[in-house]
Amino acid sequence: MASIREGSLEAPTRHALDWKNEAFYDEAALQAEMERIFDICHGCRRCVNLCGAFPTLFDLVDEGPTGEVDGVPKEKYADVVDQCYLCDMCYLTKCPYVPPHEWNVDFPHTMLRAKAVAFRKTGGKWRDRVLSSTDGLGKFAGIPIVTQAVNALNRTAVVREAMQSALGVDKNAWVPDYAARKFRSTARDDTAPAVRDGERTPGKVAIFATCYVNYNEPGIGEDLLEILRHNDIPYEIVEKEACCGMPKFELGDLASVEKHKDKNIPVLLRYAEAGYAILSAIPSCTLMFKQELPLLFAGEAAVRKVGASVWDPFEYLMARYRDGLLKTDFKQPLGKVSYHIPCHGRVQNIGRKTEEMFKLLPETTINTVERCSGHAGTWGVKKAYHAMAMKIGRPVFRAMAKDEPDFISSDCQLAGHHIEQGMGQAEGARVPELAHPLTLLRRAYGI
Repeated sequence: MASIREGSLEAPTRHALDWKNEAFYDEAALQAEMERIFDICHGCRRCVNLCGAFPTLFDLVDEGPTGEVDGVPKEKYADVVDQCYLCDMCYLTKCPYVPPHEWNVDFPHTMLRAKAVAFRKTGGKWRDRVLSSTDGLGKFAGIPIVTQAVNALNRTAVVREAMQSALGVDKNAWVPDYAARKFRSTARDDTAPAVRDGERTPGKVAIFATCYVNYNEPGIGEDLLEILRHNDIPYEIVEKEACCGMPKFELGDLASVEKHKDKNIPVLLRYAEAGYAILSAIPSCTLMFKQELPLLFAGEAAVRKVGASVWDPFEYLMARYRDGLLKTDFKQPLGKVSYHIPCHGRVQNIGRKTEEMFKLLPETTINTVERCSGHAGTWGVKKAYHAMAMKIGRPVFRAMAKDEPDFISSDCQLAGHHIEQGMGQAEGARVPELAHPLTLLRRAYGI
């Protein structure tokens, strides 16, 4: 009889998701696959410290009548699904049985399938549909009087209680302000510099603004533009864009993901075919175009072409450095920086590019923390999960405080604010300044 060998000896591979096939939504087939995967996870348990999904599963097994997965009622599987926020860390860093292993364990995409089946059946909760409609919520941004009023109200106890009641947003969770001016309304193209292609990099850039940068923190986008301008890299702001679809993806609302894809891909394809590097400053948005959309729409050449043209900003800048085309005339030391690598940055398989850049800076020391912060988009702000999000983040909060840094930073600004909040809850805590890595790089250049 052939022996089963442990995996992790080969690079994980991903299978396309056949989500338009009716068999994808067969509940009996889904439950059978979940039971198969849960049984493998129960026998392994090395993911127990990653998030709440695995402890929930193992408690259900251990407290059941048989002590095995067959003793867990099928309706309880939803408790595990609800704790999964699709960070992908189990798949990329822990599980030894992912493809090409013959057991073919893909825990996050199985959880996505379960979310999709539930969403199709129920239509999802109204509050989740609202919170995931980032372009709709972004209408608050860009009108100074409106944003001032909304931001002020969002800081009051009465409104936060109302938000908790109506939208399920925990009254103690950090929520972002809306910007008085949208990034896309003020950012201007700069096509004056000559295009200098490198061996590794296109010499011109297209900026996909992202909902968060556009509506909440446009300064991050402005920092990126200043860095490109300083390095004589011509850039254009993507002509028009919609949400990347990640918030809908996390709900299992795949039909809405397709609608966003249909708006974005034709526009982005023009830049990809013209030889632009498409940069997105939010890791989840970058990952959506690089990985999730190509897996959801594997038969669409345009989606694959766009995905191959999308870069993380520091992935691009470090490749530019290796091409000998990035300026290193840094003027401002940053001192001690505690830097957090977000999950959706790690699973892009690009390495620690932001850390590599920081190591080029003079009189700057880096404390790198590579662990989930627990925020996970809208998941971590919900009343049902905020306490768990803070619990997951505690090791990160402690690690980020090491050696009393001058700055804390994360490529995911949502994770950064979550870490800032968590650090502030420690007794006698001193919370350093939070600054996005692009903001810090701009400071280092002295721009």
